[in-house]
Amino acid sequence: MTELVQLLSPEGERLDHPDYPLELTAGEVQGLFRDMTLARRLDTEAMALQRQGELGLWAPLLGQEAAQIGAVRALETEDYVFPSYREHAIALCRGVTVSELLKLWRGTEHGGWNAEKVRMACYALVLGTQTLHAVGYAMGVQRDGAAEAVLACFGDGASSQGDVNEAFVWAGAQNAPVVFLCQNNQWAISAPLETQTRVPLYRRAHGFGFPGVRVDGNDVFACLAVTRAALDRARGGEGPTMIEAHTYRMGAHTSSDDPTRYRPSAELEAWRMKDPIERVHAYLTKNELAGDDFFEAVDAEADDLGRQVRADCRALPEPEPQAMFEHVYAGPHHQLAEEYAALGSYLDAFTD
Repeated sequence: MTELVQLLSPEGERLDHPDYPLELTAGEVQGLFRDMTLARRLDTEAMALQRQGELGLWAPLLGQEAAQIGAVRALETEDYVFPSYREHAIALCRGVTVSELLKLWRGTEHGGWNAEKVRMACYALVLGTQTLHAVGYAMGVQRDGAAEAVLACFGDGASSQGDVNEAFVWAGAQNAPVVFLCQNNQWAISAPLETQTRVPLYRRAHGFGFPGVRVDGNDVFACLAVTRAALDRARGGEGPTMIEAHTYRMGAHTSSDDPTRYRPSAELEAWRMKDPIERVHAYLTKNELAGDDFFEAVDAEADDLGRQVRADCRALPEPEPQAMFEHVYAGPHHQLAEEYAALGSYLDAFTD
């Protein structure tokens, strides 16, 4: 087995791997291309909205579409996802609406969507905390005897957090049905990967007692095949797997970051040649699996999505000030009640 699993070259050539066979129809490949294209358009529009003052913050996914779309399309309906804060492509494919997705970033709600309905927890802005949540949920699934698996998403920076390593301990010791998807985008804000590890990240899994795999994170075919195999292992009682999706964050860490201050431009240009969407476009074209009509239809759908993103963002209602106290505790809490009343009195002072 080669160290990096790849099924589609940057030039759009189909490759085979003995451990990860994958058969896709033309329609399925077209679907993967469409998913990635729409996710990128959402990302582009949201970043523009933040620059216009319509969103308080945005964490772009530019360049990481293949890792996310490959992973989400490997899931079964009953599987559960625990994201970090950049999994916009996964959210779209799980049924989170544009309006729900933007609520957190516009500051109108604490979360944004019904987690149980879409089988995906709301975003976790604290690095790595979601991995412990994922393992705890997976242990519950295991004890219930349910035929489902859990996908936990995090980045290379979060892999250095204590919570992530504690999650590995529990997952390995309990043989929990969880797949850890590490999107290694090479930069933890301004810290390059070499400041965090001296070995590839996927090798860390072996020390905790479960397998690790490194996949070309810009290859949606490979991401789909590897994640599907890992989820099958989890559902079959074979325990956790760590997947390191070797990709690149082509944009800023968030809209508050300026990557030109620490990242060489030549590095960015080298990764542009490995663009995950362009390689699927090349594959479809070379193999005559899609023509101009298909690509034009996807572009038109992306334009429609762009208009929807702008409209839905601006249509989000402003929350009532005291709404910040809702859903903080499961039941009444005396300190919270006092603070609620104090804010109410303060606001009443401004009424005629």
